[in-house]
Amino acid sequence: MQEQNFKNHAILVPGFHYIGMLSILALLGGSINYLCRATPENKYLAALLTLAAFIFVVLWIYIRTFPLKAQDRAIRAEENLRHYVLTGKLFPAELKMPQIIALRFAPDSEYLALLDRAIKENLSNKEIKGAIQNWKADYHRL
Repeated sequence: MQEQNFKNHAILVPGFHYIGMLSILALLGGSINYLCRATPENKYLAALLTLAAFIFVVLWIYIRTFPLKAQDRAIRAEENLRHYVLTGKLFPAELKMPQIIALRFAPDSEYLALLDRAIKENLSNKEIKGAIQNWKADYHRL
């Protein structure tokens, strides 16, 4: 497996992110076109097809966001424990979830300084990741 860093840490699954979504959007577009051009006796079928395509879009969105929310909660707990081990204190309340997610890539030696900087300068997740000198890989998140 290729060593993970700031430039290659984002993972896109082509079958899901490209083929799946483009197929669903093509189905939605085609079903709307069919609905607009359908004869009166085919309107019901066209409407059902459009509804099914819309349901697929909604499901695709939730199929992606629900697991990410669960992963975010796990990351928050892991990083809160890590912070507690390093400092004896819980996370500062000022940290936002995107910042916490970005901080997980920082090694312990850079973690606390980068955390303080993230709070003081209100760094974005991209800025935090860019400031990390020795990347700590996370191969378990998609």
